[in-house]
Amino acid sequence: MTKNQLIINLPDVEATLRFGSFLADFFQKKKEFIPIFLNGDLGAGKTTFVRAFVESLPGAENAEVSSPSFNILNIYPTKPQVEHFDLYRLEGQCPDDEFFDLLNNKNTLTVVEWIQYLNIEFWPDNALLFTWKATPTGRKIELTLHGSATPLFEEIATLLDSF
Repeated sequence: MTKNQLIINLPDVEATLRFGSFLADFFQKKKEFIPIFLNGDLGAGKTTFVRAFVESLPGAENAEVSSPSFNILNIYPTKPQVEHFDLYRLEGQCPDDEFFDLLNNKNTLTVVEWIQYLNIEFWPDNALLFTWKATPTGRKIELTLHGSATPLFEEIATLLDSF
């Protein structure tokens, strides 16, 4: 673990669901947001995490959480609003201007799956990168700070001690 990287071990699906709920509780208290980027192979737990994250926010009863693989974006009417992107089908292509406008909106929670398909030169100044890896006993997540949102990252690190 480095100063700007944390390792989170999730032994099963239930732990992934708890982790999503845990982070939703943390973020709903914030006034401004930075994007959450999810990197990992198929079946790594990314969409399961997003489902738990969204379903733990106020207004989730009006949200049907699913992977936006075919339509690229799902917007969930939660408080705060969640914009859920899936870039899997965009491999080798650049998203449109609307994507970048939404990506830089600090008033919504933006979650991007398959961020590895977006060239890093297009990433915003600050983001939280969650790299998901399967292990023999569940999942390992490497949480890395991209940019300079160090106070937020340190706050998450401190909270994860109680997870």
